Amino acid sequence: MKMYHARLFTMDGPVVEDGWIEWNDGVISAMGEGKPAHINAEDVDARGCAVTPGMIDAHTHLGMWEDGLGFEGEDGNEDTDPVTPQLRAIDAISPLDRCFREACEAGVTTVVTGPGSANAIGGQLCAVKTDAVCIDDAILRAPLAIKMALGENPKNVYHDKSQAPVTRMAIAALIREQLLRAQRYMREMTAAEEEGDKPDFDFKCEALLPLLRREIPAHIHAHRIDDIFTAVRICEEFQLDYVIVHGTEAHLQPERIRRTGAPILCGPILCDRAKPEMRNLDIAAAGILYRNQIPFAIITDHPVVPIQYLPLTAHLAVRGGLPPMEALRAVTSAPAQILNLAERVGSLRPGKDADLLLWGTAEPMLAELPRGVVAGGRWIRYDAC
Repeated sequence: MKMYHARLFTMDGPVVEDGWIEWNDGVISAMGEGKPAHINAEDVDARGCAVTPGMIDAHTHLGMWEDGLGFEGEDGNEDTDPVTPQLRAIDAISPLDRCFREACEAGVTTVVTGPGSANAIGGQLCAVKTDAVCIDDAILRAPLAIKMALGENPKNVYHDKSQAPVTRMAIAALIREQLLRAQRYMREMTAAEEEGDKPDFDFKCEALLPLLRREIPAHIHAHRIDDIFTAVRICEEFQLDYVIVHGTEAHLQPERIRRTGAPILCGPILCDRAKPEMRNLDIAAAGILYRNQIPFAIITDHPVVPIQYLPLTAHLAVRGGLPPMEALRAVTSAPAQILNLAERVGSLRPGKDADLLLWGTAEPMLAELPRGVVAGGRWIRYDAC
């Protein structure tokens, strides 16, 4: 199938003003300028419209807190133990949650989802597509990262239980303690390859081995600037790759943040300042990060902001001073690169997944929603414009 006479936003190259794109079996097979040599009845004349990659929400809890349910659908925080790296998001996600359909219809074709921020170490995040009915068919990468959290959330959860951690010191100490145990476990496993005497199996330590080997990063929930710098301190101490999730106050110290090299998953911004550590939330934050050359993506933190409002969140960042093209990158190619998924998603190129959006205007960020989406090569139409 093809779309032609479209304005193609490739995201890793120049905009093709009058182009065509073809896909087969869920993969982009060819693309070019002008009109394709052959047009079939099912092909789409996209004259006056734009085609972009599917949008990516790099931090959500989609399917972990099911829409319209109470405790029965709340599977995002195992708040009986503050250190749970062995927990896998894929065992909790319900892709039949109607928010998956709403994400897909809004043009959000890839998400990162997983545990919340109740625990100092919450578990394993995963990247999934939004158009499957079985989570095993939706997985792009699992585990994608280890979720950690600093600041107000772990403090509040465990203060109410009268157990550690109830201070920022204790949160950092628990993370360090588990990382040190995992380092020792890794050394013992390496020594056992020569001596044959393996240590007793430790599920928590096993889960952290890919992190210590730098096969996956840590995604660290941190709003306040001091918590961001604690995340940097711990990750540099243990030589971890890491991403700052939220980074609500990162724009207050952009020069220092730039020196760390840490990417920021910026958001949510389409919400109120719901707790003290979000008091400096500002729609100008993404624009400040951009002007200071800090890698960032825009997120919803669904269900904090419903996932279908990811494009609206990007528009709000434009209102705050982010250039429109950079807002489009912040929900396509930028998260793909930060998440190490750029070989599959985030831009238009033969060989990549055919997650395509057809916008009802030649300028994507001037439209509230795309008018259709090809998710995994399947064309979905709906009345959105």
